[in-house]
Formats: sequence, C-alpha cells, structure tokens
Amino acid sequence: MSKHGEGHKSAHDKLQGLKTLEEILDTAMSFEKTAEAFYSGMIDKVGKPLRELVSELAEEETRHYQLFKQLRDHPDTEGQLATMIKMPAEDRAFSNYIKLPKLGKDPDDQSILQYALQREDAAAKQYGDLAENTPEGPIRDLFVALAREELEHKADLEKRYFELIHTGGV
Repeated sequence: MSKHGEGHKSAHDKLQGLKTLEEILDTAMSFEKTAEAFYSGMIDKVGKPLRELVSELAEEETRHYQLFKQLRDHPDTEGQLATMIKMPAEDRAFSNYIKLPKLGKDPDDQSILQYALQREDAAAKQYGDLAENTPEGPIRDLFVALAREELEHKADLEKRYFELIHTGGV
C-alpha cells in the first residue's frame, strides 16, 4: 500500500472511532428508553421482593432519558452537538443493550438480575469513558453523574443477586 494510502487509512480509522455529540446523545436516549421499557415490563414478572427495585430502576431510566433530551434540546448545547467525540472501546457492548432481551414468557428473578447487572455495567463503563472523552461542561458533568448512578444501580443489583443466589431469596 502506498504511503498516501496508509495515511488515508489511518485518518479513516480515527474518524470511524468518532461520533458527533448529537449521535451519542441520541444513542444514550435510545439506551435509556429501552432500559425503562425493560424494567417496566419486568415489574409484574419478578418476584414480589424485587418489584420495588425494578420499579425504581424504571423510574431512574426515565429520568436519565429526560436529562439527555433536555440537554440535547437546550439552546446552550445546540452549538456543541456537532462536536466529534472519541467513542469508548465498549461502544458495541453498550449498543447491544438498545434491543430488549428475549428472556421468555416467564423469566426467573436470577435471569432478570443477570441481564440488569450486565446492562448497568455496560452503561457505567460507557458513561465513564464518554466523560473522559467529552470536553468540560454540562454534558461531561452529566456523563460523570450517570456513570456514578449506574454503578450505584449495579451495586444494588449485585446485593440482590447475592441474596437470591446465596440465601434462596431476596
């Protein structure tokens, strides 16, 4: 390959790892909307001890969606939406959770908790990495706050999972 071709390929590869802030916010909104739908749909399918937690998670995901939407639609943010941001290595894992899982008609609490743990872990990593790659300001602050919240959700889920597996119930 010619020297020129190699430089072009390298530039192309770098651009492939970038997305506009608007694309990132839209993807995050889809992720949060799907999370809300997942948790809302599980409220009547989980065991009674998990219902409150699943309901709280659905409410949190709705709040996250609204935060992203408000930020994306805010006049002060409009000029930043075309900013190119380096995408985290975990982007594919995060994007996989935009689709609802097929857990069957009557999933057990353990399956639901396992999926929720993976989802919260992917979100925490994604938002943490995005915070590192986003310029200082309200968007970065939101990514930092959401990464922290997702880690808290994960910790709550891990506690419930441990109780379910090791004590036979939650």
